[in-house]
Amino acid sequence: MAVKRFFDTNVLLYGYDLDAPEKRNIALGLIEQAWSDLDRSAISVQVLQELFVNFVRRGHSPGEAAALVGDFSHWPVIDNTLALFKLGVSLQARWQLSLWDAMILAAAHSSGSRELFTEDLNHGQDYGGVTAVNPFL
Repeated sequence: MAVKRFFDTNVLLYGYDLDAPEKRNIALGLIEQAWSDLDRSAISVQVLQELFVNFVRRGHSPGEAAALVGDFSHWPVIDNTLALFKLGVSLQARWQLSLWDAMILAAAHSSGSRELFTEDLNHGQDYGGVTAVNPFL
């Protein structure tokens, strides 16, 4: 699988955040672009898990969260595997990241993506072939 971009959870969540209208508009634009070019954007099982938990935490029902996850499941999804975990641990050590951020980076690497849309990593930094892009700057 080779995609153009990988989405971190926070970017997807902003697409549904009524309290952050500027970020919501940016996120919605990116999400709409991804839907129009479906095979060029990827997420991971971790992103789907985080999306579910945080969507419910923000006051939505588990049923609504499950429907949202079901929709995003139509995107290319990187599965959690032992190989991905080992890559994540390696990237954690190399870049001094939290394990969770390293796992997102590992999934972006596994997808073949060159860009990772996220607020959690240093904007513009190349992490071994995947560049962090904070679309809200």
